[in-house]
Amino acid sequence: MSLPAILAAARPTATGLVATITEEWMQGRTSYGGLSSALALEAARKVADDLPPLRSATVNFVGPLAGEVEVATRVLRRGRNATWVSAEVTSEAGVGLTATFVFMGPVESSLHLHDAPPPQGLIPVDEAPVLPEHLGPLFTRNFERRFALPRTDDKHPELLWWVRLKDKDGIDPMVELLLCADALPPGVMPLMSKTTAVSSMTWIVNLLTPAPASRDGWWLLRAAGNYAEHGCSSQDMGIWNADGEAIAAGMQSIALFG
Repeated sequence: MSLPAILAAARPTATGLVATITEEWMQGRTSYGGLSSALALEAARKVADDLPPLRSATVNFVGPLAGEVEVATRVLRRGRNATWVSAEVTSEAGVGLTATFVFMGPVESSLHLHDAPPPQGLIPVDEAPVLPEHLGPLFTRNFERRFALPRTDDKHPELLWWVRLKDKDGIDPMVELLLCADALPPGVMPLMSKTTAVSSMTWIVNLLTPAPASRDGWWLLRAAGNYAEHGCSSQDMGIWNADGEAIAAGMQSIALFG
């Protein structure tokens, strides 16, 4: 089932929704993190009809999620410009994800800083080599993926891919973006054994625009590892649209089992 189909079949509750995470969205024994985060956001954005745009998300991947899950949301604070909403996703196994979303409207400011250029040497999306669809966990079949950097024998803790969701009909643009944003393997993966198990622990996403959009639905995703020791890895993350405009910046902590 695509995300539009999962949302169409979801049941609303007094505090959120109940949905089913199907096999197509699994990553090992748990849901793909982008999907469980997107479900949390979909429920959070419905706590009020007049929420301003999403500007930041903090996600904790607590445990495995599969099958029927319930998303429960709560307004933590509603100020004059910003609203904080918490979301908790649970299954039979218990809590699998917690998140805090910050929705904020525009305010006057004298500061204007846009220092988030796309990486150099990119392959344009129309010329980029296609990743074979069978490579990767089951959830990757929901995306089209292309290499954004030329092939090299040098190994660096960095990955850059073009990613596009196959079925996004009717999905809110912010939900689509969060769904796509976690589609890369860890940035340190080129330095690791292919058999090493990994698990995301925390994820922060800051939106650099209130209205994400990209030509033909393509997003440029970057994951760059900057630390790995004693089974813990930290990485910086970035998202640009097909025209090189910065869309989001983030950070993720990842457990490495090997």
